[in-house]
Amino acid sequence: MKPGLSLRVSQHLALTPQLQQSIRLLQLSTLELSQEVGQMLDDNPFLELQDESAEREDFGLKQQDATVSVSDREFEAASADDTTTYSEEEGINWEGDGTTDMAPDDGEWGIEAAPRNGAMDDADDQDATVLARSHESLQSFLHRQALSLYLGALDAAALQFLIESLNDDGYLDEPLESLAQGLTHSNVGSSDDDQQSELLHHFTVALSLLQSLEPVGVGARDLAECLRLQLSAMQSSAGAPQQDVIVVALRICKHPMDLLARRDIKRLVQLGVGQDAQVREAIALIARLEPKPGRRFVDVERNIIVPDVLVSKVLAGTGRNTEPRFRVQLNPDVMPRLRVHDIYANALRGHRGQGGADGGGHAALQQRLQEARWFIKNIQQRFDTILRVSTAIVERQRSFFIHGELAMRPLVLREIADELGLHESTISRVTTAKYMGTPFGTYELKYFFGSGLGTDSGSNTSSTAVRALIKQLIAAESSTKPLSDNQLSEMLKEQGIDCARRTVAKYREGLKIAPASLRKAL
Repeated sequence: MKPGLSLRVSQHLALTPQLQQSIRLLQLSTLELSQEVGQMLDDNPFLELQDESAEREDFGLKQQDATVSVSDREFEAASADDTTTYSEEEGINWEGDGTTDMAPDDGEWGIEAAPRNGAMDDADDQDATVLARSHESLQSFLHRQALSLYLGALDAAALQFLIESLNDDGYLDEPLESLAQGLTHSNVGSSDDDQQSELLHHFTVALSLLQSLEPVGVGARDLAECLRLQLSAMQSSAGAPQQDVIVVALRICKHPMDLLARRDIKRLVQLGVGQDAQVREAIALIARLEPKPGRRFVDVERNIIVPDVLVSKVLAGTGRNTEPRFRVQLNPDVMPRLRVHDIYANALRGHRGQGGADGGGHAALQQRLQEARWFIKNIQQRFDTILRVSTAIVERQRSFFIHGELAMRPLVLREIADELGLHESTISRVTTAKYMGTPFGTYELKYFFGSGLGTDSGSNTSSTAVRALIKQLIAAESSTKPLSDNQLSEMLKEQGIDCARRTVAKYREGLKIAPASLRKAL
């Protein structure tokens, strides 16, 4: 083939570093954004928080020797009285100009942000946090009880080892043989059967001691053993009428647990556990036991969700013509107040004006300054997009904010994307891990999107509204005759909603509601 030259025209999409950062910031949650801002504040000297600027001015470190242009002074004077507002008609240029002059958007933006180090100024708040975290674990509680037992060195060590081997629920997952074998193999030259048998003996004694401690049921190997331990403890202090019920309950725990889970009373009676009335009473007694003895000792970290957007009701009009309207605004507690460090920026500009010799260092500093400006602009764009999407959601789901989740209408990402002129992927990023505080509670933005189910009138109803209706129907059912999935499907059809039985079962399981057989009162 003869070599030659040819021209070809093609189009391709190039993601600039600024655009990549904008996309990444858009999909971050509030906590992740706070971490990103803290990391950027540590890395970029030209970026600072507004509270840091105020502290600097309190020490007399204002920019006095730096040359400030007239336009910069006019902007700083206007920024002092201005508040952050958002308008869909205003456009923002997200591209940097490559200069080191103070730009209008280099001033403060947002609201007061928390200190980066997370330290608390109020000593009382710090003490309250320390007290809240001073939680006694299950192991500590058991070790404290073990101190009152008079044990030999080996038995005490075996008991301590078993306590440390418990899981968060208070169960001993590994068999005693495996624990003994693991210890013997860990000792060099001591893997003989005699030492393993001796360890197994000490573990057996320690297990019986462990199961005698509080909470009752701790140290069990499975659920059946946990229930039997609690029933045996009740049997020692129960009266004569209760003794028969406990005996039947102990018999039930000796059979497969799936019979108890299904409440298969007929099968349990056939197995000779007891009479029908006794089995029902015994199942009711077992239901009051604690299946996870270590539950109350688990230190669960409570994650408080801070909404990104706040929606409040505003009444418009008077008398009967009063029409509720809703105001959508960003939560000031999640918006970082960032600005470009004015002293460093003006010092860099002054160095450039004086013809500094270090060209390479000047270019590197100029690049860091531009990165700080891009970061502030991308943060602005992130919150502006969140506000626009949230406003569109409130307008589309107006009935929800008036009547609740039963009035939710079907909504897909494409509707919001077409209305705002954005891509569906952008709407998906905005609605992920972003929350809206409403008069009915705090919801993720994705909560307001849902598929539609057909109705007799030819329209669609939201799947969220159908879930709420199913939950309402189950809450109003009779405890002796709970509604089956088929009955719920028929009741929905009576209200004009075409919902199959399998769909009802899927929605019920999503709501974490047990089937009718388990909701039935004994």
